[in-house]
Amino acid sequence: MGDERGMTRMLLECSLSDKLCVVREQQYEVIIVPTLLVGIFLILLGVILWLFIRGQRGQDRRPAVRGTAPTPPSRALSGEGAGHGENVCVPLKETSVESFLRATTPDLAKLQVPREQISEDLEKIHNGSCGAIYRAKLNTGDPAKSKSVVLKTLKEPAGLQEVQDFLGRIQFYQHLGKHRNLVQLEGCCTERLPLYMVLEDVAQGDLLSFLWTCRRDVMTMDGLLYDLTEKQVYHIGKQVLLALEFLQEKHLFHGDVAARNIVIQSDLTAKLCGLGLAYEIHARGAISPTRAVPLKWLAPERLLLRPAGIKGDVYGAPPYPEVPPTSILQHLQRGKTMKRPSSCTQTMYSIMKSCWRWNEDNRPSPRELYLRLEAAAKTADDKAVLQVPELVVPELYAAVAGITVESLSYNYSVL
Repeated sequence: MGDERGMTRMLLECSLSDKLCVVREQQYEVIIVPTLLVGIFLILLGVILWLFIRGQRGQDRRPAVRGTAPTPPSRALSGEGAGHGENVCVPLKETSVESFLRATTPDLAKLQVPREQISEDLEKIHNGSCGAIYRAKLNTGDPAKSKSVVLKTLKEPAGLQEVQDFLGRIQFYQHLGKHRNLVQLEGCCTERLPLYMVLEDVAQGDLLSFLWTCRRDVMTMDGLLYDLTEKQVYHIGKQVLLALEFLQEKHLFHGDVAARNIVIQSDLTAKLCGLGLAYEIHARGAISPTRAVPLKWLAPERLLLRPAGIKGDVYGAPPYPEVPPTSILQHLQRGKTMKRPSSCTQTMYSIMKSCWRWNEDNRPSPRELYLRLEAAAKTADDKAVLQVPELVVPELYAAVAGITVESLSYNYSVL
């Protein structure tokens, strides 16, 4: 026992040159030093995370910048009354918006239209997603050469996010380039607030209103300006498909191909408009969850919230009058389709049914559909006028279609 105690004492009191003692001392260093380093790292990581979360909460608590008070056309475009909306929260500083506009205006220099060339006599035609839409005259210096344009405005007061989005839409049109069957961008005014986008005006307005006007004229037999025939329907359809094919080449799709989003010229040239969904796909890679598209114009894959492509644009889904909008998915899942309208030929109905196939792989592409319409047009009737006897009631149409009356064309009042 005594020898063992002596041995213990000797080991504990050994000199620094003793190998055993050195080993034990190094073992303590191997444990303590890494522990301190890990502790310091965790503390720093915790501080960084805390600062990040604090910043995120600060952004989440920041009120949204929105203008809610409607203003008359003259005030909305002149800048008077800006900032007087009753429900405006905390708008961003005007200087931040102005500095952003100064930085981006050079990129849009070729598109700038002098404000003095736009007439003050404005006709409000619609309420768009960004703001009011007006019809105006664009003066070119020669009164005989002034032309009608459509003015899309950004509602006021507008914060930096709204301004960025509005300019992004202008740049999107610039990116797309020109196509005969797309509504063209004429220019913009973005050097200062208020902002607006200048688009070409199309004489006959949207296709839905145009068809309703033709139906009214057929019913009253008061001298038709446009007698739509089967061949002319194919002609209009082919032009829309050319626009869709153009979007497909840009790796885009429209997402809401409906008569209300097609405008028509006096020579029956059709132009696709309403490119908001295409812009969101281009800018963000996805459709905003807040954007609402009428259910009866959605392909099954979009009703099921699956990824959609260009074949979702050739899915024909006119309003099913006997089916509530909220029941349209179940109706389609049962394999039911629209019955052939009385004024629709069997050839046309066969093409329509090919666009209603549940599986998008079984639907024709825009190019395939174009070729089918072109072949059908060769033998189509160009004499008999297509007549639909039902009365047009915009409010009833909106209820059946699952849309608001306000979202219908600005021209439906001609009925």
